[in-house]
Amino acid sequence: MLETGDNRLRLMTVDAQRQGYSNAELDDANDLPRSSFHWQPPLRLTLRARFSHPTQQLRGTAGFGFWNHPVAPGYWPVLPRAIWFFHGSQPGDIKLDSNTPGWGWKATTIDTLRPSALALLPLAPVAALLMNIPALYRRLWPPIQQAVRVQEQLLDSAMDEWHIYTLDWGTEVAHFFVDGQPVLLNAPSPRGPLCFVAWVDNQYAIVKPWGRFGWGLLDVPGQQWLDIEWLAIE
Repeated sequence: MLETGDNRLRLMTVDAQRQGYSNAELDDANDLPRSSFHWQPPLRLTLRARFSHPTQQLRGTAGFGFWNHPVAPGYWPVLPRAIWFFHGSQPGDIKLDSNTPGWGWKATTIDTLRPSALALLPLAPVAALLMNIPALYRRLWPPIQQAVRVQEQLLDSAMDEWHIYTLDWGTEVAHFFVDGQPVLLNAPSPRGPLCFVAWVDNQYAIVKPWGRFGWGLLDVPGQQWLDIEWLAIE
């Protein structure tokens, strides 16, 4: 559901249930082929936004930034490429950065479609098996994380308060700011072209390097929303 008023746009879900996917989304994919996505570095995304709940209470996933729509109706599934401010709640657990938990409100980058990442695909089943051993996970995952261009930083800004979020997407590195203060600098940049997206939904995902995967939907009684007061891409 989209609402306008009081000089803001509200993306809102209402009484979402786990029997069905509920998503309030603003994007510029427009059902076009991925080759028609047009956002590429260098650029800057700036917006003033707030969410309905703090990090510990917002259910599902939510955020804003750029991605390649890896799994969507009308598209062939592909591996993910994204640069965004991303929130994921438990029981979701996307554990791709060895230094951060798999849930929470984060600045994050990923590009699993680089040649260095694709070259590792034949080894993925064996590596996943070996990384069930903690000592081998600590040894094997950091170079893989570097190859897939994953870097994340948990944010301590209150999601349910107004903040100015800035994403500087460069050709080689990216910088993230909240209210003008750096929260993640020199993160590896994904390549474009990508599409813009802002959303709030009731899904969760589980992705762990040692071969655990899952997906599901959550009951979210009442309203959850993302307010955007203004937005600029330049």
